[in-house]
Amino acid sequence: MLDLKITITRIVLAGVLGGIIGLEREKKGRNAGLRTHILVCTGSSLIMLVSLYMFEMYQGRVPVDPSRIAAGVVTGIGFLGAGTIMAGNDGVKGLTTAASIWISSGIGLAVGCGFFSAAVVATVVTFITLAFLKHVEKKLEQSENK
Repeated sequence: MLDLKITITRIVLAGVLGGIIGLEREKKGRNAGLRTHILVCTGSSLIMLVSLYMFEMYQGRVPVDPSRIAAGVVTGIGFLGAGTIMAGNDGVKGLTTAASIWISSGIGLAVGCGFFSAAVVATVVTFITLAFLKHVEKKLEQSENK
């Protein structure tokens, strides 16, 4: 059974990791920033914890699959992220923000089930992608236009 210390650790860690991604988005002035990413990551972690708790509580009495609730999170967050995507005359905007919301939910699920190493590595890769790869893309475009 998950004790209070494990529960607190997982929810707080999810908030911190989501905050790292959200801080980068906030710094760039995106609509889905610090608070959104913390809430998505923390909420996903909580939902995974509830799923694990229900699995332990009903195991052996009724068929319970803890991955079903996690699958629902992935689907639901996809709809939330879709709301950030806008198409206009100057192209499509919000795809990266939608993807950052989606990965934040995945990080939260990983933390919720105790897969801390994957959550931390995914956070680092996501942060590097969001913070630095736009500069690389611009340089590649400039070199192609020469």
